[in-house]
Amino acid sequence: MMFLKVIALLLAIGCLNAEVYFEEKFENDNWKTEWIYSKHPGKEFGKFVHSAGSFYNDADLDKGIQTSQDARFYALSNKFDGFSNKGKPLVVQFSVKHEQNIDCGGGYVKLFDCSLDQTDMHGESPYEIMFGPDICGPGTKKVHVILSYKGKNHLINKDIRCKDDVYTHFYTLIVKPDNTYEVLIDNEKVESGNLEDDWDFLAPKKIKDPNAKKPEDWDDKATIPDPDDKKPEDWDKPEHIPDPDASKPEDWDDEMDGEWEPPMVDNPDYKGEWQAKQLDNPNYKGAWEHPEIDNPEYSADDNLYLRNEICTVGFDLWQVKSGTIFDNVLITDDIELASKVAAEVKNTQAGEKKVKELQDEVQRKKDEEESKKNADKDDEDDDDDDDNTESKQETEDNGHDEL
Repeated sequence: MMFLKVIALLLAIGCLNAEVYFEEKFENDNWKTEWIYSKHPGKEFGKFVHSAGSFYNDADLDKGIQTSQDARFYALSNKFDGFSNKGKPLVVQFSVKHEQNIDCGGGYVKLFDCSLDQTDMHGESPYEIMFGPDICGPGTKKVHVILSYKGKNHLINKDIRCKDDVYTHFYTLIVKPDNTYEVLIDNEKVESGNLEDDWDFLAPKKIKDPNAKKPEDWDDKATIPDPDDKKPEDWDKPEHIPDPDASKPEDWDDEMDGEWEPPMVDNPDYKGEWQAKQLDNPNYKGAWEHPEIDNPEYSADDNLYLRNEICTVGFDLWQVKSGTIFDNVLITDDIELASKVAAEVKNTQAGEKKVKELQDEVQRKKDEEESKKNADKDDEDDDDDDDNTESKQETEDNGHDEL
């Protein structure tokens, strides 16, 4: 019993020590003053609007910021009290809803240190983390996980597929102080591993020995030609021969047309290039493997996970077709809290799908009615043409009677 009480106390202390560094649910218009647009020259930036979109589960709770102009760059950021994740998990989570059925555009966030000039944020601004979905055509549908290390951005070596439908999805990145990570979509783990293994932060542990060379007598041929196998005397036949069924046309004039030659056809007796039979090579030693040695440039780093300072989150992206809604931004060291927040996505998706199905049904009926009206109008026009034709014929007939 005492043991259970101690465990409960430790869990309670852990919960008390958990921190939420930043949270934004876009519940009201305060975001307009708290989030700063970039004014970086040379870019045509688009504006965000406060909206739950055209279909949603809850008209108020589902409001986020939505891209509103096609073919635009978007650059918006929010600065908060700086923190370091030293010795703690780092959780980055947010929701994305590509309501417009996006064809090409980003849906990710970036985390910056405190040196960022928010009014000059752009694609080349140094960042600590870039995370989230990116879609462009059928070939690019991936989740970016890019981490900065010693001033250089490193992409994850794995391909993580993102969601490409029109509903809300939660994206979660967890980086732990033991140099492991997890990527979750809608609270379900889709990728995980070790930072050193899945990013090229460090030089490789092993390299090929520069002083090692394959021995000159190393035989890596698995088979050899049979020395006793001889080419048959009747083997060599031409690949093409004159067509034996062809005959010179009767109107062929040798003086005018030149000497007639029959066309060439494939030779049925042609056997191709002769090759001796292959035998197992008795001297075969296998494929030579270049020996490896410890890389003198390799240096382990237990702090690959560490971000010494984070205090700005931003959306820095390009979209061809606007309509994406961002919401539920959460930066914390509390993995359980993030999981609890993301668990609501199932209800959100169910509500969105219900409303959209109703909207699609209404639109379907509207299209059918419109199609029927157009068909009826075409029939009326055809009837009018027939009446006009009959009237014209009667007039002509009456005229003939009078004559």
